[in-house]
Amino acid sequence: MSDVSEPNESVPDQLDGPEPDSPAQQRPDEPAPGSAEGERVAGPAHQLFRLADRREEAIEAAQRAVRAGRCIVLPTDTVYGIGADAFSAPAVQRLLDAKRRGRDMPPPVLIAEPAMLPALVAYVPLSARAMVEKFWPGALTLIFRAQASLRLDLGDTGGTIAVRVPDNDAARALLRHTGPLAVSSANISGSPSATNVADAEAMLGDSVDVYLDGGPTPGPVASTIVDFTQNPSGKILRQGVVSFEALRELSAGLENLPEPAANAQEPAAGQAAGLEEAVPESAAPAQAVGRSEPDGPRPAEGVPDGPNSDESGPDVPQPDEGEPVEAAPDDTKPAESEPAGSAPGAGDPPPDRGHAAPTI
Repeated sequence: MSDVSEPNESVPDQLDGPEPDSPAQQRPDEPAPGSAEGERVAGPAHQLFRLADRREEAIEAAQRAVRAGRCIVLPTDTVYGIGADAFSAPAVQRLLDAKRRGRDMPPPVLIAEPAMLPALVAYVPLSARAMVEKFWPGALTLIFRAQASLRLDLGDTGGTIAVRVPDNDAARALLRHTGPLAVSSANISGSPSATNVADAEAMLGDSVDVYLDGGPTPGPVASTIVDFTQNPSGKILRQGVVSFEALRELSAGLENLPEPAANAQEPAAGQAAGLEEAVPESAAPAQAVGRSEPDGPRPAEGVPDGPNSDESGPDVPQPDEGEPVEAAPDDTKPAESEPAGSAPGAGDPPPDRGHAAPTI
């Protein structure tokens, strides 16, 4: 797996020029009187921090906002995202309201380290493990059946959860302070995704408490999404940064998107990248995936062989939690080489596929 790349945090100096004659004439991109360098009051109810100037203060302010149940905007390795505490149903609802989006399109969850994945999902097929090892951190979102013990309410997820580790140093630093965040593209639902903080701010305004400006992101192409809830080899739900060919090298049975009809119209510019990242619900056991303190140890990289990887995972009735069960139906059994008992329970109805493709 490649090293985590540093985010592009350099931004043009927008603070040159004479001071305004009065507050009414103050340019919106200048710091308010009395504000710290690198921080500017961008509106009556939200703040914007330049990560290049005041990174630690910015992360602390974002952490406070998340703990207060408010929304933040952060850069990722694809587009800007709007984030909220994944374990707070009111906070997630604020995120959905800010995007003017319903519960039928729940957000995915971003985590700081691959090692946190088994605490969130019922089981990890071998093909998914291979993808995690090669492409995380990176622009690959994976959908699994959620841990039955989780108490997250991300929306109408049908007992599933979409997870990603972003390849952005600032985003991961924040996630180590906050724990898992529900994150979707920082835009109004149906609008093009924001690749700079100004576009996100223009769309979301005071529905967000803290904006973290890390400069332009690599978007607008979003992450590739692979669903492991029906096929242990995976099925692509959205083509993004990571190609089908690259993923198929790790999973020979991976299903691709169907070929578009010959007369199908091309999506408008920005439309494909603006597909909403609807994802499954979930929550990790609070004791397993609690918020990490700023000075706490970082989890190890990789997906460990934990109870949810190598032992029978708890049944995840759709859409609520359930009890441990026996074996998996034929279409969800892992490959022969997978650890026994790593498949979902026998006779379970297929999960309610109530999620759409995420955008982050």
